[in-house]
Amino acid sequence: MFHYTIDDNLSLRQLQLTDANALFKVVENSREKLRTWLPWIEMTRQPTDCLAFIDMCLQSAQRKQSLHVGIFKGNNIIGCISYNYIDWQNGSTSIGYWLDPTYQGKGVMTAAVQVMIDYAFYTLRLNRIEIRATTHNKKSRAIPERFNFQKEGIIRQGEWLYDHFEDLVVYGLLASEWKH
Repeated sequence: MFHYTIDDNLSLRQLQLTDANALFKVVENSREKLRTWLPWIEMTRQPTDCLAFIDMCLQSAQRKQSLHVGIFKGNNIIGCISYNYIDWQNGSTSIGYWLDPTYQGKGVMTAAVQVMIDYAFYTLRLNRIEIRATTHNKKSRAIPERFNFQKEGIIRQGEWLYDHFEDLVVYGLLASEWKH
C-alpha cells in the first residue's frame, strides 16, 4: 500500500474505497474549474462513480498496471496523482494529476510530482516518465517544465474535451536525467 508523508500536513496515499464520498465532494465543489481540462468530470455525477473508479484503480494496482494516489491535506483529500499506466517491459509510466483549485499555486502539486518521480525511478526502477497536458493548460505544463522534462512534441487533437479536440504537449524525463 503506497503511503508517503511530505510534511506535517501533506501526504500521498493510495486511494481506498472509503475515500469515494470525500473524492466526490472535492470533484463536485471544483466541477466547473476542473471541467476546463479534465474530460472525465461529466462522467462523475455521484459518489458511486468515484467508488467504481477507485475499485478499478485498486484492481489495476493489484496487477501492477497503474497506481492512483490521493493528495491529502491533513485528513482531507484535495486532489489526485497517478501513474496512469506502468509499462514494465519498456520501463515507463505516464503521470497524471489534478488538484482542488483552492490549493493550486502553493507548491502542493510540485511536491507530489517530485515524490512520484523519485518513486518511479528509485523504487520501481523505471527508465522513463511522460507527462501530457493540453497546450493551453499553462499550470499543468509548468510542472514538467519545472522538473526539466524535455518537451518531445505535440499530439495534434490528442484529447477529446466534451465538444472539441485539444492538442497535447508531451514531456519526457529519463532516469539518467533525474538529479534530485
